[in-house]
Amino acid sequence: MQNPAPALSGKSSTGLDENIAALLTYILGWVSGLVFFLIEKDSKLVRFHAMQSILLSVLVLIVCIVGWIVTGVLVLILAQLADVMGALAGLVATLIWLIIGAVFLIAVIMCLVKAYQGQFFKLPIIGNVAEKIVNK
Repeated sequence: MQNPAPALSGKSSTGLDENIAALLTYILGWVSGLVFFLIEKDSKLVRFHAMQSILLSVLVLIVCIVGWIVTGVLVLILAQLADVMGALAGLVATLIWLIIGAVFLIAVIMCLVKAYQGQFFKLPIIGNVAEKIVNK
């Protein structure tokens, strides 16, 4: 994560204030991100947050798909070994999913706050990718 940039103010080409448009890119995940990325012509702040929202949504989808597959396989394998192991595996899987969900929720809340403040807040890895895409 990088140091916060000074807050920007101004209008985006959507007619909304930049900070409001940037915040709205996260509201419906990739859908609102894609809409704002396609319609915004002027504001790099809005385009950056829109692309970061899209990439964050894709990351969440990938983590969920991989996690469901791994969790399902492990629970099935351990359930065959013993009923107690299967129940324990289910409990551990639930705790892991709660932690993953909390991490993504915190990331989205941080993005919402920083976007509203008009800052180019970059999430690790995907923030750099979003910045490269926007600056093309």
